[in-house]
Amino acid sequence: MDFFCYHRDRADSMTLREELIEEHWSFMDQYTKEMIARGPTFAEGGGTPSGSVHIVDLPSPAAARSFAFDEPNYQAGVYRDVLVRRWHNTLGRTMGDFPGGPTGGNRYLVLGLGSGEAADLAVPACKDELIAYGPLLSDDTTAWLGTVALVRAPDAAAARAVLTPDRYADIEVHEWEFGGRR
Repeated sequence: MDFFCYHRDRADSMTLREELIEEHWSFMDQYTKEMIARGPTFAEGGGTPSGSVHIVDLPSPAAARSFAFDEPNYQAGVYRDVLVRRWHNTLGRTMGDFPGGPTGGNRYLVLGLGSGEAADLAVPACKDELIAYGPLLSDDTTAWLGTVALVRAPDAAAARAVLTPDRYADIEVHEWEFGGRR
């Protein structure tokens, strides 16, 4: 079962985040085989982390919640909130399989939150620019809750255009980069 986890940073948590970097990476090392995509998001203009994305294949919703809430940065108070949702890997690959590689170009997390009739289930025409793509689902997969894309795009507006605007209560676009040990 694939899960999307998005940890959003608290204001002024950068020092604590930096102090915990080795603990964070050591925790994530335990999930190397299960990791589909991961990496930090940044405040507008880049440079300052604003959150952490983890898309991970785990056996159950309970395992996903343990992953999200046992994470050292969460335990220490770096994050203000956490979103954990079932996710379907529409592309069927990991970020390591992205043909564009980990560098070059602008990368974004596009998070569309919705309800009701599902939207954007088909892979968009810009498939070669998608790092990860798929719907957010309820734990039992019966309800569509939105769509997540990790995308390479010239700018935030082009990234946002991956989703159908009038089908979502909100669409967030965050600068993002490939994560993992440096």
